[in-house]
This record gives sequence, C-alpha cells and structure tokens, in this order.
Amino acid sequence: MSSQVVNTTEDLIQPILEERNLDLVDIEYVKEGKNWFLRVYIDKAGGVDIAECGEVSEELSNKLDEADPIKEAYFLEVSSPGVERPLKTKEDFAANIDSNIFVKLYEPIDGNKEYEGILTSFTGDVATVEYKVKTRKSTVEIPFDKIAKARLAVTF
Repeated sequence: MSSQVVNTTEDLIQPILEERNLDLVDIEYVKEGKNWFLRVYIDKAGGVDIAECGEVSEELSNKLDEADPIKEAYFLEVSSPGVERPLKTKEDFAANIDSNIFVKLYEPIDGNKEYEGILTSFTGDVATVEYKVKTRKSTVEIPFDKIAKARLAVTF
C-alpha cells in the first residue's frame, strides 16, 4: 500500500516540479502514532524556500484530491530535505564528492556497519569514504548495493 502511494505521488508531482525546475529528493508515506503522513522533499541548486514548498504543496494537494490514491486521512508535508539530506541514488553520491556523509550498511565492512567521513570518490558503483579513527585517517570502499541508508552529515 505505501509503495503504491509513493509511486502515485511521484507520478503526480513530477510535472509540477519540472515546471518549476525543482528536483524530487524523496517521498515517504508513514504512520506515526495514529496519524499518516505523506512527506515530499524537494530541492534545487541554492535550496528551496517556503513559498516554493507552499506552491508545490497546494498544487500536489489538488492533484491528490483528483486522483484519490489515499483512502485514510493523512497530512501532506512538502519541504526541503534540510542540511542532512538523504543520499538515495548514485547521482546523489556523484554530486556530493568532498562532502561529509554518514553511511549505514546492510552488512559490516572491516567490522563496522556505520561510517562517517568525507566522500572522496564515487567510481563505478563504489563509494570511497575517508574517516578518522582517533587521530589516524583511514579509507573504506563501500559498494553501493551494501548501503542501507546514507545522508549528508553536518560537521562543526
């Protein structure tokens, strides 16, 4: 059910985003407590502002009302992915070379299932991350298909 809602929402929002030169980052349809949330994350070079999110939300809401893919009550949220945006696709990785990232793996590499460090390259289907263990720098090569979740990570 939730993947069907996500797929339908993606089909409905793509023309809206193309018209405004915006990118779709992610869609999630989740239940939190007793409430359902349809969250759509959009972005563009330089970021999106609240007015753009509001316009997209209004137009998407109208299209969702017409298509009626969701039978239960839900809250629609359209927003920026924020500074710790998820990295979902190979294109996301390629576009974020030299960024600090956090990666969670399906299975351990070198005994670890989580890495945080600088994405130094993404070649073929392998992400290379430089990370610190105390004061020593190390690198790990992570096959894309072993990544469960990844996101940009803010450093202070």
